[in-house]
Amino acid sequence: MLIGEPLALDLINTRPAGTDLIATPEGLRHWLDLEADRLQGLDGLPSAADLAAVHAVRDHAGTAVHTLMRGERPAPAALRGLNTAQRAAPAVRELRWDGEALTAVPVRTGSPGVRLAAILAEAAADLLSDPAAGRIRQCAADDCVMLFLPAHPRRRWCSAALCGNRARVARYYQRHKSV
Repeated sequence: MLIGEPLALDLINTRPAGTDLIATPEGLRHWLDLEADRLQGLDGLPSAADLAAVHAVRDHAGTAVHTLMRGERPAPAALRGLNTAQRAAPAVRELRWDGEALTAVPVRTGSPGVRLAAILAEAAADLLSDPAAGRIRQCAADDCVMLFLPAHPRRRWCSAALCGNRARVARYYQRHKSV
């Protein structure tokens, strides 16, 4: 499972070619555990309703990102879906005293799935509204559909260790096949 891209891309990338890595509550829990540093306070096994809310955000985010990658205007329905998910559990900055200092902590109300969907929709909104969104690419490997935001303009693969290595091995094989 590819993680480490902007959160919205990590979510979209949970659907590699021919499979869905978060098709079940257990799969979603595994992904949430991998993203724990960015998604804190979401404990327990997600329910079927939680899963449906996350899938809806993933679908809307994927639609919007793919249309932006083609240089087109994102579908209004995709943007509406992301906005609706954010509105369902808006973040309110709650003031807390930790014993030494006053902090403002974002707090959301609602079921775990609604809160998670709002967080993921907000991550998608941040990505889509960032000028860097125009640089999002799909992996250059023939059998890979993963998306990434390249830190270097020459990056071609979602993962140099996976797809990049397979491409290099295939090129080596092709060069030495006739020898």
